[in-house]
Amino acid sequence: MTDAAIDAMANALPPALRELPPALPLGLEPFRARARLRLAETPDLAGDPVRGDHELTPQYRGLVETLPLRGAAVLIPIVAREQPTVLLTLRSANLPNHPGQIAFPGGKIDPQDDGPLSAALREAEEEVGLARAFVEPLGYLDPYLTRTGFRIVPVVGIVRPDFGLTLNPGEVDEAFEVPLHFLMNADNHIQETRESQGLMRTFHAMIYERRRIWGVTAGILRSLYERVYL
Repeated sequence: MTDAAIDAMANALPPALRELPPALPLGLEPFRARARLRLAETPDLAGDPVRGDHELTPQYRGLVETLPLRGAAVLIPIVAREQPTVLLTLRSANLPNHPGQIAFPGGKIDPQDDGPLSAALREAEEEVGLARAFVEPLGYLDPYLTRTGFRIVPVVGIVRPDFGLTLNPGEVDEAFEVPLHFLMNADNHIQETRESQGLMRTFHAMIYERRRIWGVTAGILRSLYERVYL
C-alpha cells in the first residue's frame, strides 16, 4: 500500500472509528491510519522532553538536570498480524544495567547513525536480528526522558509478519509478542511505587500473563496510548 493510499484512508476515517475505545481490537489498517494521523513525521531532537520518568516522580527532573543528556532511540515494532502485536525483548540477565527487564529494541544514537530511525533499526538488527527491510516506519512519539539521563526518541514501525530473528545472547534472552489491544487498553495500565535512590518512585506497569512490563518500557507504551488512542 502506498503512502498516498494510507493518507487517503486516514483522512477518510469516520469519527466513530477515530473515537473507537482502545479496549476493542483494532485491525492492522485502521491502526496504521490512526498512527499516520497522530504520530510526528519528524523526530524532536532539541525540545525539552515533557514525557519521562519525572511525570510520575517529579523529583527526578532535578536529578536529571545534573546529568549529561545522552541521545537514544527505540523501535516500537508493531507486527502486522490481523490483530497487531508488539514485539518486545527480555534483556539478558548478565547485563550490568537493567538485567532481566522487558524492553524495546534500541540503544544509544551513535555518531555514525543518521538520526533516531537509523539508530533504532541498527539496534534492532544487532539485538534480535530484525532486518530493517521488514520495518515500515510510521512516525515518532515525543522524546522520553529517563531518570538516568537518556533522552529516548521512540520510533513506531510496522513489521512484516514473515520476519525472522536471531537473538544476540549477550544482550537478549528472549523475544516475544504481546497483543497491541491489550497494551493499549487503559484498564490494563497500573501504577506502582517503590523506593529508589532515596526517593519513592512511581512508575507505569502492565502485566500480561507472566510478563511484567514496567518502568521506561511501560511509560513509552503509555505515551503511545495517549498519542494514538486519546
